[in-house]
Amino acid sequence: MTIAITGATGQLGRLVLAQLQSRAPQADIVALARNPGKAEGLGVPVREADYDRPETLGPALAGIETLLLISASEVGKRVPQHQAVIDAAKVTGVKRIVYTSLLHAPTSGIGLAEEHRATEAYLAASGLEITILRNGWYTENYAGALGGALHTGAIIGSAGTGRISAATRADYAEAAAVAVLDSTTTGQVFELAGDTAFTMDELAQAVAKVAGKPVVYQDLPVADYAKALAGMGLPEGLAQAIAGWDVAIAQGALFDDSHTLSRLIGRPTADLDSSVRALLA
Repeated sequence: MTIAITGATGQLGRLVLAQLQSRAPQADIVALARNPGKAEGLGVPVREADYDRPETLGPALAGIETLLLISASEVGKRVPQHQAVIDAAKVTGVKRIVYTSLLHAPTSGIGLAEEHRATEAYLAASGLEITILRNGWYTENYAGALGGALHTGAIIGSAGTGRISAATRADYAEAAAVAVLDSTTTGQVFELAGDTAFTMDELAQAVAKVAGKPVVYQDLPVADYAKALAGMGLPEGLAQAIAGWDVAIAQGALFDDSHTLSRLIGRPTADLDSSVRALLA
């Protein structure tokens, strides 16, 4: 099997690559990167693949059977970028694409879901064999907030009592490797999320417990949260988007109790305390 991974130099991509190398050492694995210079030390061949330069995508995908398309990082540009990769895959003879989408993408109120819905639809119409991995929230998404909370004593947000079924990048990376290597996952959609959901208040309690310092969750009106984020230096548009995501979270957008992720990887997902401990280390 010849496998390629987009975004191989990213935080998730590097973890997936390590999982594939440990699970299928004989497989032909190719790392695709916009900047191959950042791919030193990956231990596999590296090919340039720039979403915004379609002429790089055909050569990058030549001879590839299975492609792991890790969703691009540039919000607002992802649909044309993903479509360029899918188009190149069809032309070069890629047989299967495994795509990392968003938890409950078809119905999610999180603004990020729009681009994932469009990509899933494009994949469905592509004629290729596909596997959809709808990843929930990464616990690591809260790394910045937890660090700040140790100084301020508070985590802020607008998520109310919404429950968040987060898991670590390592959990999702292992699931991606399993799906890539198991052809029986073809044609399936996996809603992936952590085993144990938590509220933001429970996250604050876990931080206080691990750090041995008082930390609370302060729930704010969405406009106040957006203003606070902008005050921290985030562009106004991004601050408003993040605050909007919290509104969807409050309504249950990131809750899932199917345990599909832990069944796929054959072990429980990381618990909240251990995840917080790793983030604070």
